[in-house]
Amino acid sequence: MTSPPVHDVLVLGGGNAGLSLAGRLRRDGCRDVAVVEPKDVHRYRPLLSYVAAGMATLDDLSRPQDDVVPDGVHRYATSVVGVDPERSRVRLADGSELGYGDLAVCPGSQVDWDAVPGAEEAVATPHASTSYLPEHAAATWTMLAGTTAGHVVFAVSDRHVPCFPVGLKPLFVAADHWERTGVLDAIEIELVVEASRLVGEPRADRALHAAADRYGVRVRTSTRVESVDATDRTLRLRAPHGTDTTRYDALYLAPPHRAPAWVAESGLASATSDGFVAVDPGTLQHETHPRVWGLGDAAAVDAMPSGGALRRQVPVVAHNIQARRTGRAMQSYDGYSVAPVTTSGRELLLAEFDRAGRPEPTTRLVDLTRPRASLLLFDRYLQPPIYWRRLLQGKV
Repeated sequence: MTSPPVHDVLVLGGGNAGLSLAGRLRRDGCRDVAVVEPKDVHRYRPLLSYVAAGMATLDDLSRPQDDVVPDGVHRYATSVVGVDPERSRVRLADGSELGYGDLAVCPGSQVDWDAVPGAEEAVATPHASTSYLPEHAAATWTMLAGTTAGHVVFAVSDRHVPCFPVGLKPLFVAADHWERTGVLDAIEIELVVEASRLVGEPRADRALHAAADRYGVRVRTSTRVESVDATDRTLRLRAPHGTDTTRYDALYLAPPHRAPAWVAESGLASATSDGFVAVDPGTLQHETHPRVWGLGDAAAVDAMPSGGALRRQVPVVAHNIQARRTGRAMQSYDGYSVAPVTTSGRELLLAEFDRAGRPEPTTRLVDLTRPRASLLLFDRYLQPPIYWRRLLQGKV
């Protein structure tokens, strides 16, 4: 029987995490890096919230996958169906296997429709949508921009949702649009947030509450959407005081997410990781398999998943893969995450914090939690070229 190909480092997932890590490993001198990624189109997912806010198109955030894979990295255009960490083997959908010296597991997360019964049926109607799926992002703005009266609900979960505060972008851009078109007074806006805060940084949270007050948004924190009735257009909500229902004319959802099923089926999850890759939150090394690493949205790192968090995670994993082999001291990820959130159609703030919710600004010269037009311009127009040309090539 022919032995499967064996790669020095095998990366599962060709999104931001996977390609950034692959590029960084190559830049650090690793000569044999391969990525398993089935999708032929790579999307810069942070722009989906701008598509949902009418400020971008899907073409703006899409590139052919093979065009963005770092030089010298081999891509397997198929899906993972399982991992055997005892044998250092990965099983692929085409029936083949791959071996590895070290394995980086970063396949991303996916919408967990089962967590909110009725939600998937709701977004199939013209009255509900989400920015977390490319096929629904443009329809979100069509729905919001076409609303001129009624009750609009924005429901944002924090259950493993990648950068859940960006679910507020469509809200504030839509509210700004409704104000400028003279229909805001005819629209009742309700924000239902599962977390206890709108974002994890106190100053940014105050600024977002001020923006909500300015547009007359009713904010309900610590409130979970339990189910959706797409026919009656009602939500069943669970708040600290009990359950109630609310009706909607338009509904935006930032739904719960889950890791791919094969993560748990392969023994890479634990009893406390909720189906996500069980890693040491600092070193990002798997709890029981020392040659397995986890990062990105599919890893249980005790911090809010976000693209910005990868700027800290990628160098840690790249360093620690080599440190494990040579006996050097490992580096640690501090839980840094970042959330860029618009407060209108013209301004944006940046919330940066560690896993304990402590502010961790990248600069002390300017208060980035203060909404600024310059931050919106950077996030929308300058950050994407940086992503394509630098981050995906491992220049982080």
